[in-house]
Order: sequence, then C-alpha cells, then structure tokens
Amino acid sequence: MTGIVVVFDFDKTIIDLDSDNWLLDELGFTELFSQLLPTMPWNSLMDKMMEEIHSQGKTIDDIVEVLKRTPTHPRIVPTIEAASASGCDLRIVSDANLFFIETILEHLGLRDRFSEIYTNPSYPDENGRLRIFPCHDFHSSPHGCDLCPPNMCKGRIIAKLQSSSSLEGKKMIYLGDGSGDFCPSLKLREGDIVMPRKHYPIWDLICKNREHVKAEIHEWIDGGDLEGVLLRLIKVIPTEEGGKMFSVD
Repeated sequence: MTGIVVVFDFDKTIIDLDSDNWLLDELGFTELFSQLLPTMPWNSLMDKMMEEIHSQGKTIDDIVEVLKRTPTHPRIVPTIEAASASGCDLRIVSDANLFFIETILEHLGLRDRFSEIYTNPSYPDENGRLRIFPCHDFHSSPHGCDLCPPNMCKGRIIAKLQSSSSLEGKKMIYLGDGSGDFCPSLKLREGDIVMPRKHYPIWDLICKNREHVKAEIHEWIDGGDLEGVLLRLIKVIPTEEGGKMFSVD
C-alpha cells in the first residue's frame, strides 16, 4: 500500500450525474418526486418513491437495467483502476445508496477496487421492493451538523476514518462536487488534499471559505481532468510508512 487513502463521492464524481434523478427520469417518476420533495427529506422521499415504483409494477430488474445505463465519463474506469493498482486504499463516501452504488460499480467492473463504501443502506425486501434508509438515524440520534443533510454527515464519517488506527499516518485525497462534500473537506488535515469539481457547489463553498480549509486544493472539471490531477498527485504525494518518506512511482 502507498499510504494514500483516496475517498470518492459517487454522484457527479464517479458517475456523470445524480443516480437518484437518473433512475426517476428514466422510469418516469420525476414529476411525482418534485411534487413531494417539499414535504419530506430527500432520503426519506427516495424510499417512498421506491414504494411507488414497486406499486406501478416496476421490478428490481427494471431498476438494475436503468442503473447499468448510467452515464460515466470514459476516463473514470481506467483512472480508478490505475489508482487501485498503484496501491492506494480507495473508498466511497456518498449520499446515494448502497444498492445503486454497488449495482453500477459491479457493472463497471469496479466493485472490488473499493475497500469500503459509506452510504445510505438499501436492499430489496421480501416483496421485491427496494428499501432505502438513512445513514444516520436523524429521528433517534441526529448528527447535529448544520452543513449536512439530516440523513448523512460526511464530515463525521471522515473524522471517524481519521481516528482509525489502520489509517494512522496516511494521507487522504477527497474528491467531490456537492455542498455535502464541503463538511468533510473541512475535516481534512494539512498534508491532505481536497479535489473539488470546479464550478460545482463544493467549489463555490471552498472559494468563499478558503481560510477554513487546511488541505491543499486541486480542482478538476471532468473525468479526463480528474484522471490527470489524481494520478499526478498519487505519484508525487510524500507518504509516510515505516518512518520513511517516499514518493509513489
């Protein structure tokens, strides 16, 4: 291992769009979703939408087929494969859900490249309906972060990773696009790197709050740009292992 942990967001980072919106658009449920969105949190509404999709006769197989068609930049798969082959520990922290993420990763041949996926739990129930649950139970134990949606605080997940003995001394690279990726960016330490997608919400937030970000900032625009920036950083980041500092070749 290189001593580098690379943490990816999923929607609009590994894939080119929002997986929830993609599924709802393709199955024809976007209008209903938009009508109900003011009435409940996004994560809770997605669970309700899965109930509606099931009641309209759509199956898990129908959902899987749509997810397999999810648009992805052609350089993302080789980039992830190269980062994994270099010895980096790859992880995902995403406000999507486990069923969507694993289905897409398996279709792309990338599931085994990631050691952990931190996201909202989801699974088909005994009736064949997909269930989606919050990562943090905001009814019984709210996470208390004003920067994040009630169902998931990515910063809390990053802080827990940083406290893990298995990651002690390792450098972290965090990639994301959304406003929910700003909180974990604030948790990164000096020597870590944040890669915000330029002209997306995280980029705007970082630009307005640079003094609060301790990590180095390396922006990217699309999948091709992500490839160049990430693989270059992996090669030059000084990492500590066994008391020695070295560059990754």
